[in-house]
Amino acid sequence: MAREELLTDSADGFVGAMTGVTLADVIQMNGHNRFTGCITLEYGDNSGLIFFRDGEVIHAEQGERSGEAAFYQIVQWPSGNFTLQPKVTTTSCSIKSSLNHLLLEAMRLMDEENKRRGGAAPVATERRSTPRTAGNVFGHLKRIPEVKHAVLLGKDGKALDDNSYAGEQLAAQTIYLAMIGNRIGAALALGEVKSAALQGKSHHMLLFESKLNYLGVAVNCESALGGVESEIRKALTPKGS
Repeated sequence: MAREELLTDSADGFVGAMTGVTLADVIQMNGHNRFTGCITLEYGDNSGLIFFRDGEVIHAEQGERSGEAAFYQIVQWPSGNFTLQPKVTTTSCSIKSSLNHLLLEAMRLMDEENKRRGGAAPVATERRSTPRTAGNVFGHLKRIPEVKHAVLLGKDGKALDDNSYAGEQLAAQTIYLAMIGNRIGAALALGEVKSAALQGKSHHMLLFESKLNYLGVAVNCESALGGVESEIRKALTPKGS
């Protein structure tokens, strides 16, 4: 069983506590690093296991739960301790969904739970219609010189028509920025965030959300984000609207 194998290798790996970061942050980090191994987690009297292979979650256990049900239960824990154990593996493969999809679904389930507990209702905001065809999006954006790369994702977290390494990295960053934005929106009772901007050292990022898609755009770090965002919105707004 996975827990028995875990005990034999418990001297190896790294131990930490989730203070200042969420478990989703830790999971996202391991996805970026293409981690293979296991995260063991403790929250009060609860414990759980999340197994990775090349940065993707392949199996999870929590109490009597396993697979995606266990993963979603664990991710909802607000705090706790975790141990990274790169030498621990499993033959179980109960999860087929991508990491991006798992994190998005976990955030959706947490939002629903907050609403059931009497959380603030989302504030109505204007939605812009983002084209759902990747080629159409890139055809508009490639004319903007400050744009380095762009990726269009479905709400399942999968990039559309872009299997490149740059596209994969930008897709992961886009999902992470969406998660952070929604977390801040929930904390401030603002509802879901429909756009966000992030300044970085290698490039800046812009996030746009529509009903069906996320759009992540990498922008040259020398550029002013406000001006580039304005150009992107103009490029994506249908003529005559």
